[in-house]
Amino acid sequence: MHVTCDKNALSDALSVCVHAVASKSPIPALEGVLFSVDKEKITLSGYNTQMSIQKTVECQTEEEGQCVLSARIFFDIVRKLHGDQVEIHVDKDLNATIRCGKSVFNLKAEDAQEYPDLPQVNRSRGIKLPAKLLRQMIGDTIFAISTNENKPVHTGSLFEIEGDIFRLISVDGYRLAVRKEAVESFGDSAFKFVVPGTTLKELARILPDSDDPVAVYPESKHGLFEFSETVMTTRLLEGEFLNYRTAVPSDMPIRLTINKSELTDAVERVSLIISERLKNPVRCLFEEDTLKLSCTTTLGKSYDVVTIPFMSDRIEIGFNNRYLLDALKACPDEEVVLELKSGLSPCLLKPMEGDSFLFLILPVRLKAEDL
Repeated sequence: MHVTCDKNALSDALSVCVHAVASKSPIPALEGVLFSVDKEKITLSGYNTQMSIQKTVECQTEEEGQCVLSARIFFDIVRKLHGDQVEIHVDKDLNATIRCGKSVFNLKAEDAQEYPDLPQVNRSRGIKLPAKLLRQMIGDTIFAISTNENKPVHTGSLFEIEGDIFRLISVDGYRLAVRKEAVESFGDSAFKFVVPGTTLKELARILPDSDDPVAVYPESKHGLFEFSETVMTTRLLEGEFLNYRTAVPSDMPIRLTINKSELTDAVERVSLIISERLKNPVRCLFEEDTLKLSCTTTLGKSYDVVTIPFMSDRIEIGFNNRYLLDALKACPDEEVVLELKSGLSPCLLKPMEGDSFLFLILPVRLKAEDL
């Protein structure tokens, strides 16, 4: 195998693929990157048995072939090289030589036959949407993914497709996040699957901030994301995901229009005396045309006020400050609707018009010392 390619393009591709490489594995080859040369293209692959990432790079090929190179060492070498073009040669004894400028490195490669086959996903059904839209939808919902392994299916997000409507849903038992958009679908008119949160975190990191299309293909065990010379596969989570429609209360008599930034800033200010050790809730008192926010911890007390539309009811409700802030920051609109019923009922955040997003936060029961 003998190729020459652009150093920056190779480094960028490796920086994507190494995130799917196993840090430790009973299969040593999975701690490396599969380096495949076919015609005028290099395909780099990282795989940890749960998720794989493949990235292609254009090259000038003198001899095709495959091998496995140590992911950490190979990436460190390439990103430190000084020069424009990298030349890589691997002989029949799997001795790899990497040249760039005046630098030369010799590495021992592994046989590609030791590398497990990557999952194959049928492309007969799926959706297409702009990369930056999917990236935004993931960012708007990923905070509500559960970290509790007692319910593994909730450690991922539900992809729900009904015709040309795509919903992305996350839930962790204390909050719920739903994003909805119109997309292009093909194959079945309705299907759903759950993608692990670890995969979504990596996907959001590598998705381009552009309108380039992303194709999403699910099967029973695996899903595939394809975009910009990149293919990511992931195992899907099994189990019964929460029926989020029944979890959202329909009878919410109090509906207030609030400014997201003003409320976010106020919550952040009163939260300054909250820490990992001191996790008292933020007390919210809705009274007439003011929302009074306060918090008490052993460090002291904090207080702030936000102007709201007049309301005849007086409601006092407590929230985990982080849960409230996460939901507020995820709202894509500056003006949002806040719905309430009582001090013990969930709070809903919705758009002024339509139903492109919905965030639900459960309250925290206030104790006497919180008041």
